[in-house]
Amino acid sequence: MKSKKWSSLLLASAIALSSISIAQPQVQAAQVKKPTNVIMLVMDGSSNNAVTLSRWYKGESLAMDEILSGAVRTYSADSAITDSAPAATALATGHKSNNKFVGVLPSVINSPGLEQIAKEDAYRPVANVLEGAKQQGKATGLIATSEIQHATPAGFSAHVKHRSQYDDIAEQQVYQNIDVVLGGGLESLSPGTTKNARKDGENLVDVLKEENYDIVKTRDELFKSKASKIWGSFAPGALAYDLDRATTRASEPTLAEMTSKAIDTLKKNEQGFFLFIEGSKVDWAAHANDTIGMISDILSFDAAVKEAVDFAKEDGNTMVIAVTDHANSGISMGNANTTSTYPNTPVSAYIAPLKKAKMTIEGALSQLKEDKSNMVEVAALYGLDDLSEDELTTLQLAEDTGEEMVKMLANRANIGYTTGGHTGDDVFLYSFGPSKITGLVENTDLAHAMAQFMGFDLKKLTDDLYIPAKKAFTEKGYTSKMDLTDKENPKFIAQKNDVTVTIPVNKNILIYEQDKTTKTHTFDTINVYNGTEFYVSKKVLNALN
Repeated sequence: MKSKKWSSLLLASAIALSSISIAQPQVQAAQVKKPTNVIMLVMDGSSNNAVTLSRWYKGESLAMDEILSGAVRTYSADSAITDSAPAATALATGHKSNNKFVGVLPSVINSPGLEQIAKEDAYRPVANVLEGAKQQGKATGLIATSEIQHATPAGFSAHVKHRSQYDDIAEQQVYQNIDVVLGGGLESLSPGTTKNARKDGENLVDVLKEENYDIVKTRDELFKSKASKIWGSFAPGALAYDLDRATTRASEPTLAEMTSKAIDTLKKNEQGFFLFIEGSKVDWAAHANDTIGMISDILSFDAAVKEAVDFAKEDGNTMVIAVTDHANSGISMGNANTTSTYPNTPVSAYIAPLKKAKMTIEGALSQLKEDKSNMVEVAALYGLDDLSEDELTTLQLAEDTGEEMVKMLANRANIGYTTGGHTGDDVFLYSFGPSKITGLVENTDLAHAMAQFMGFDLKKLTDDLYIPAKKAFTEKGYTSKMDLTDKENPKFIAQKNDVTVTIPVNKNILIYEQDKTTKTHTFDTINVYNGTEFYVSKKVLNALN
């Protein structure tokens, strides 16, 4: 039994949380005309300090500065410091979740102030704002500089128990019938022998072709496309850092270019659109403590924000939200070098060393020969000129050359780091449009604000899209089972008299067999299996009538 002291502490924490959480923004009917658009941008793993440093590096204001409107609390259902998967789930569905969970409810809730859920609801898929927009007849888009199957874009398009389930995520994304998808992750669309190649034998490229997507693989092909449905896969895995692109992968589009093309394509829909955009690799650079990598992709992200805001200003009825899903690395301007000198240390002491870098650590190391014979030249690419003998020896002998290089550049630029992992900071909120969001809000509030602006309720949407299939079919007089004969392709099978219904996982179809006649029904919803329960939409159940 909990002590009274502990119970009082939990109660106080809950009251404190509720008192500082801002209510969902109210959308006045007179302010909102049809159609409504939403552009949601996430710079993964950034932080307020990293944005400040990027502004100094750029030497002028950022596009984000103009729309700064508040701050966001980022904790998950069970941790003060969130992983990207539950962070994306919160932003997309309005539900806090657990480490690695994508688009499903948590199994553990212990963060103060959060309500518990029924045990049977653990891992239940919950609808996201992209799915809601699609049900409203809006066009939808998904952009990332990582693999498109990575945790954050997955949070806005898929439902799995673990973010590593690329096969399931990719399949769900394809069968979600999203109008414009741009990013990396080509590897996960087809069978093969590489790490993230498909294991279920399905070639999703063929499926995309059947669905009349224009499949583009280069910047030029993207620009030339006139199609209303575009799937851009510009790399097997992630795209290059913005700073490295010209040298290593000039055929890839920038984040701003992908954003512009997506807006131009989606805005043709008379019902409006929802577009999600992620600057993914800020987070990767932060994990590596790569200062110039973080700056590179924060500025790339900021250029995408400008594209979104410029459109929103012209359109007059577009909500733009830009935010970091969580902070990372504990980066600071100022470190042990400046403990006693900070009052007299000019901006140039931080920025000038960084300006020497011509590539990120990933880009520079891609130029390093196996025998490290060109170490001096590679170090110079990363801004490390005039290496001392000790520095050169350290780099030549290092097991992890990159780790030593990022330490050296950070030291020269007086930049501090506390960790190679995420941190629990509140982060800046940027918002623009008819229902601008202000104040200190929960990350979950953003999902509800977007849904309200677009005219739907996320809870009702979940009840419509993700119904436990076994119970629903039993109520209709069917007997049912999960067919796990092919573990990579589970199927839900239901039977009644001479009728057999087969529903494949992750797809948008139902196969109906009766009297040796087979019909395939297609829906604008997907079927999801969480390893325990199979879920279908109300539309699937209504088709049985």
